Amino acid sequence: MFTGAGAKMGVEAAQRLAALGCCEIEDGLTDAEFARIERKFGFEFAEDHRAFLAVGLPVSSAPEDGATWSNPWPDWRGGDPEALRMHVNWELDFLIERVEDGEWDPRWGSRPSTRDMASREARRVLLAAPKMVPVYGHRFLPAGRGSYGHPVLSMWGWDIIVYGADLLDYIGNEFDRTYDDRQQAEVTVPFWRDYLPTQA
Repeated sequence: MFTGAGAKMGVEAAQRLAALGCCEIEDGLTDAEFARIERKFGFEFAEDHRAFLAVGLPVSSAPEDGATWSNPWPDWRGGDPEALRMHVNWELDFLIERVEDGEWDPRWGSRPSTRDMASREARRVLLAAPKMVPVYGHRFLPAGRGSYGHPVLSMWGWDIIVYGADLLDYIGNEFDRTYDDRQQAEVTVPFWRDYLPTQA
């Protein structure tokens, strides 16, 4: 059923998550559900992310103190539509709010003279950037049918770091306390890679 390197990576990541027993996992998403979600939110899942969710849909984890989301797993099937949209748009909305509070990235050119103009320009820049899709909380993978193997990024405004060399590595890093095989990663997704800390 799952063929190709990207799909195999997603299947293995799903199997690793299930073996850890750290969250509730429902039946995987169907082709019809993928089509509905992608149409609704305007992106296509990467191959590894798609296979991961097709094997099983993680829907809940034990709550963490101080967590941003009461449930960090995006419930693509039965979640509240507005909450899901907020999750999908998390990074874009976070950065626009920062811009409205006076921050600006000089790589975008000169800051427009008014708050509203700066907000509009930031939205234009960010909507042109590659779409990032939530995996868990503020951990994201790039969208893109046919793509796979991208690092999972932890995205909190301008604070963006690699949280897994790929989806499989990410599951180990995030959920397996015995995992000590953190891998080096090259982030290739345009725009967002420019916000990663530079290596000394």
